[in-house]
Amino acid sequence: MKGITKGWAAAGLLAVCQAALALEVGDQAPDFRLPGADGKTYQLSDYPGKQAVVLAWFPKASSYGCTIECKSLAENGDKIRQFDVTYFMASVDPLKLNQDFAAETNADFPLLSDEDKSVARAYGVLGPSGVARRHTFYIGKDGTILKIDTEVRPETSAEDMVRHLEALGVERRSPSINSQ
Repeated sequence: MKGITKGWAAAGLLAVCQAALALEVGDQAPDFRLPGADGKTYQLSDYPGKQAVVLAWFPKASSYGCTIECKSLAENGDKIRQFDVTYFMASVDPLKLNQDFAAETNADFPLLSDEDKSVARAYGVLGPSGVARRHTFYIGKDGTILKIDTEVRPETSAEDMVRHLEALGVERRSPSINSQ
């Protein structure tokens, strides 16, 4: 019984430590450099001062909910691109899997692969099963976290993203600026 109690105490302490390290609104977003399914590499530090960034973590390429979420963003990208924002979906899936997933869903935005899971850990989204939790981070031009959405609904993810961008006061693009 004593060993079980120690085990639970250690697990509780670990949970408290992880919660203490969790990112919050107002924190500086951790930088990342990740390969995209489109063959390019993306780095967060390339965007601050230029435009806002939305980083939408998803658990598993080609799974039911993730397919719905990705299609929502792809089919409604024109609404999101009305804002001065670059947006990504990211997972810990291998790049090849995300490349196939991007083709399958007609994603017209980058799907990022964090194969070593270091960025997912930095953002506090790596779940106990080793996949990312479905959380979306809204990052301002100054690199700070403006909002963390932990209740993402795959079927309305694009509409919700637009609603959050409006509520956060993210600037709209001028009509002459094309998409990403």
